[in-house]
Amino acid sequence: MSQSTLLPDPCDPGGIAGFAERLRAGTTTAEAATGVYLQRINTLEPRLGAFECVIADQALDTARALDDLLAAGTDLGPLMGVPVAVKDLFAIDGTPTTAGSNLDLDDIIGGEGTFIKSLRRAGCIILGKTKTPEFAMGSVGGRGGVSHLRGTPWNPWDAEIQRVPGVSSSGSAVAVAAGMCAFAIGTDTGGSVRGPAALCGIFGLKTTPGLWPADGMFPQAPELDTIGPMTATAADAALVFAALQGTPLPRAHPLRGLRLAKPVNHFYEELDSPVETCVAAALEALASAGASIVPIEVPEIAEPKRDFGAYVPANLLAVLGRERFLAERHRMDPLIVPRIADGLEVKADQYIRLMWRRHELVRLIEDRMGGFDGWILPTAGMVAPPMAETEGRDAEDLRSEMGKRKTHRRMAANFFGLSATSTPIQTFGSDLPVGLQIMCPANCEDRALSIALTLEDLFGAPQRPDLGGFL
Repeated sequence: MSQSTLLPDPCDPGGIAGFAERLRAGTTTAEAATGVYLQRINTLEPRLGAFECVIADQALDTARALDDLLAAGTDLGPLMGVPVAVKDLFAIDGTPTTAGSNLDLDDIIGGEGTFIKSLRRAGCIILGKTKTPEFAMGSVGGRGGVSHLRGTPWNPWDAEIQRVPGVSSSGSAVAVAAGMCAFAIGTDTGGSVRGPAALCGIFGLKTTPGLWPADGMFPQAPELDTIGPMTATAADAALVFAALQGTPLPRAHPLRGLRLAKPVNHFYEELDSPVETCVAAALEALASAGASIVPIEVPEIAEPKRDFGAYVPANLLAVLGRERFLAERHRMDPLIVPRIADGLEVKADQYIRLMWRRHELVRLIEDRMGGFDGWILPTAGMVAPPMAETEGRDAEDLRSEMGKRKTHRRMAANFFGLSATSTPIQTFGSDLPVGLQIMCPANCEDRALSIALTLEDLFGAPQRPDLGGFL
């Protein structure tokens, strides 16, 4: 077969559940599915650059072992034999963990952690590790997901113009959007699951801090760091979440009686025209179908926008250690160094007050969410801009642009300790992906997923990018 010919995605049709049915019916095998994804990676990766490393031999060995287990009558559950990709913040046996850096970080990350072991126990097959900017510091102006050190993944929605792929889970988002894995694992400290999901036209789930243990993972800001699946659809995410949690599969929330708050201050300002069009049409479709959408004000949203730039750098500086940062900064990505250096200026009393206030905000926002099933808002204020728009600009210029891009649409969920999802809605009038975000209280992932399933049922299955231009 020609290398320029793409085999069909093993999860088409029917998503991960469809693949699981075919696997148990004997019409496919884990080894066959793994081979197809490896072929798709081999064909697309030279252009898309989503992977830091691919572990083909290990993946095929695992797939054969799982096929033997299934043939012997041992079924590990709905994720058995499902090939996945993992963000290069996680330790995986037999691979280096770079966290997007050229520094030796083994003393920080350690060995394979609880979450990766849970993927293995569920029967997942790890295909490789996806790229991330250094230390997952993924959003500077329009340059989300950019890495001077490891290379920037190419957003698969435009074969002619390289566009921003999103923030630090960009490699995972590109891998899912291009069908190079069944699903991928990202992390979300300030929007890094939902941002790439929105810009690459896939589904993203941000979990509650602490829901899934973060040992064996490079930490950026431990109180805010979360692990999240990135999938083609909300249905796939619901299946992944339920399987890893050992809980019942979430079901779509009835439209009648669905009550969503629309936080109008900040979140709906300065939207790109396609985003504004798609979001308005999606809200109208929900209202017409019987959902109640209630405008509200959230005055506290100004605080994460103001304080995030001190809170996260101070945490990351503590993770790295001041001495290591000062001694090794010349080896780091020049776009990232000024952001980490901000942490040098944060005094102990200032940080403690920020921490106290953030904990207070978590309680205040939980109260504000009372009476609503969730909040609904745009995931990103823009569609994916061309990378060329930001070439040659210095870090300070790009950091100023970051404020204009209003990334607080996503970071608010992290600062307030919420669960959240991003659903693709470009079908309402955009050639490039647009995301619609649902935020729910902490530990309400089932509710957020049930609302997302309702959106997917109403809006239809997400579009996939045309990959012909990459062949």
